[in-house]
Amino acid sequence: MKRFLMPLLLSATPVLAQDAAIYPFEGTFDDAAFAVESAIIGQGLVIDYVSHVGEMLARTGADVGSDKMLFKEAEIFVFCSAVVSREVMEADPMNIAHCPYGIFVVETDDGVTIGRRDYPDGPMDKVEGLLDSIIQQAAEN
Repeated sequence: MKRFLMPLLLSATPVLAQDAAIYPFEGTFDDAAFAVESAIIGQGLVIDYVSHVGEMLARTGADVGSDKMLFKEAEIFVFCSAVVSREVMEADPMNIAHCPYGIFVVETDDGVTIGRRDYPDGPMDKVEGLLDSIIQQAAEN
């Protein structure tokens, strides 16, 4: 996997870390979440689900014996693209393992980040391109 550093400004090239491509976002969590939601819808896609991961982790920390705050806020926008999914699954039907797709928005003490999962090279590059274009569009809002 490719790994490199980038400045704190949102760039067309993501940082790859722990199998995720992450893009620091200059702005608030709410601004980033709204921009991601708008960019997904703007691509003609439907958000199937918004996972409120940050709330769940905050709510269940004590139940699992932890008092560590992981995120100030964290959400994952889950959706699919019929066009891109068909293309990558026609190349290899087992690419179904990567569907649906998600873009996450998190806020930590270090700031706000937008990101996506890193997918295997090959046909899934098309999915990465779609997700990166959504993230870039969100950054421009």
